[in-house]
Amino acid sequence: MKIPVGVSARHIHLTKDNFIKLFGYEELTKFKDIKQPGLFAAEEKVTLKTDNYSIDNVRILGPFREYNQAEISKTDAYKFKVDPKVRRSGEVEGTDLITVVGPKGEIQIPVIIANRHIHITEEQANELNVKDRQLVPVKINSEKPGVILAEFKVSKEAFLELHLDTDDANAFLLKQDNEVEVML
Repeated sequence: MKIPVGVSARHIHLTKDNFIKLFGYEELTKFKDIKQPGLFAAEEKVTLKTDNYSIDNVRILGPFREYNQAEISKTDAYKFKVDPKVRRSGEVEGTDLITVVGPKGEIQIPVIIANRHIHITEEQANELNVKDRQLVPVKINSEKPGVILAEFKVSKEAFLELHLDTDDANAFLLKQDNEVEVML
């Protein structure tokens, strides 16, 4: 089964309370919708920093979440000198913290490297007889081909897509919307 790739650059998810601490107002400003239903890139951006490094203009993804997290690549982690764990979004226990700076304040939030995952609807998962968190091989037929394992992320609404961070995408010379083959 061929599906498109979504390349996920560094970004953060915030609770409304922490957003208010950083920006001093209560609502995110939508910049643009992203492919996953109901999600969007916000106009608001922050700086991520440690004592060793900082990166400006890191985008917030909305809507607000029940947890806070920064998602970065391993390449970013080397520069920040942090050791984030590879995790599913929202699973932040036991991972390092990073400082987030906004125009009105700063906070510390967990930082992760997002696992490779395939967004899929419950209906599609049932049709394919796959389960949430099931690992599946994905064949990459690029100029630098290979096979990786990715985890299904089943939800009521989803755009069928493999999400990779920039390190994984660059390793296989993949770009946004390139196709890969899920080997079922």
